[in-house]
Amino acid sequence: MTPKREWFEKDYYADLGVDSGASSEEISKAYRKLAKANHPDANKGDATAEERFKDVSAAYDVLGDAEKRKEYDEVRQMVASGVGPDGAGGFGPGAGGFGGFGGPGFGGAQGADLGDIFGQMFGGAGGRGGGRGASAGPRRGQDLETELTLSFDDAVRGAETSVTFTADAACSVCHGSGAAPGTTPEVCSQCGGSGAIAVDQGPFSFSEVCPSCGGAGRIVRDPCSRCHGHGVERRPRTVKVRIPAGVTDGKRIRVKGRGAAGSNGGPAGDLYVGVHVTKHPFFARKGAKDLTVTVPVTYPEAALGATVKVPTMDDPVTVKIKAGTASGTVQRIRGRGVKPAKGKAGDLLARFEVAVPRKMPKAQKQAVEALAETITDNPREHLGV
Repeated sequence: MTPKREWFEKDYYADLGVDSGASSEEISKAYRKLAKANHPDANKGDATAEERFKDVSAAYDVLGDAEKRKEYDEVRQMVASGVGPDGAGGFGPGAGGFGGFGGPGFGGAQGADLGDIFGQMFGGAGGRGGGRGASAGPRRGQDLETELTLSFDDAVRGAETSVTFTADAACSVCHGSGAAPGTTPEVCSQCGGSGAIAVDQGPFSFSEVCPSCGGAGRIVRDPCSRCHGHGVERRPRTVKVRIPAGVTDGKRIRVKGRGAAGSNGGPAGDLYVGVHVTKHPFFARKGAKDLTVTVPVTYPEAALGATVKVPTMDDPVTVKIKAGTASGTVQRIRGRGVKPAKGKAGDLLARFEVAVPRKMPKAQKQAVEALAETITDNPREHLGV
């Protein structure tokens, strides 16, 4: 992997508001929070928020990748030691960082060929008059985020739906080439299509973005009228999303390759869909696969026992309750919970509650009064009252 020149100047940890020792989970959480707050769709016309969103995305692109983060941390250590990409205070002879390059401070590379060291780091030859700089090459598009509200039923059963949002996409006229229909981009003559040129810095040469093509490696002589040569356009997009059965509120679903369009022929980023689940009138979730429901029963049913119907996410089932069932008793109904695509279905936990009528016809009231006269036990005796 080739470290980028901007890594010497950018403090990606500060951009995400985390310290350098933050865990990958903390970095992801910080990114999601900042990306949501500064997303262009939520801040239309706000150039500051849009720029902040780009900075946050660029930071996460590096810190969210373990390999890139390791390379970036090494570069930042060099910066802290006074080493820079331009030779000033750094890559020139006698640079103080890393044991003066010759000593053991530079990874024990005593007597190593500095041209090889920096050639590996920056993709160009280390000595004067070195070879071609690192190619800008295809670049992956940014990951995007959007949100989706689901009904409780769709979240439990799974569904296929779609989300609509506004984002960069491959130009609908030139299909991403940036050139007007009937024409093609030309290979840049200055960099030979690499997107970078070698620049001498004292005894070394480093790669810099080609000034002629801006790092694209190609030049568009006749730009597309819609995207003006960029190959991408900002437009509304509708993306299908498959919701797995049992998805929970707050879950993020990744739709691979449906993020922002890549550049220079690079792949598109991914789309992350944040799921919000509405409440059900009487069902609720318990854990990943179990459902709960409260079932009212009459006093005679609870006292004498009965068979009652219990609703499920499919057809009702008939359940037998024992005589003397106390209010609040929970009965497990196997296999009537969430049914994932793979694995065993969860259960339905039915909680029986004795329904006490607020108003009773005269005949019912007289019957209850007659029953009360026959009850001589004190149910509160164990409380001492």
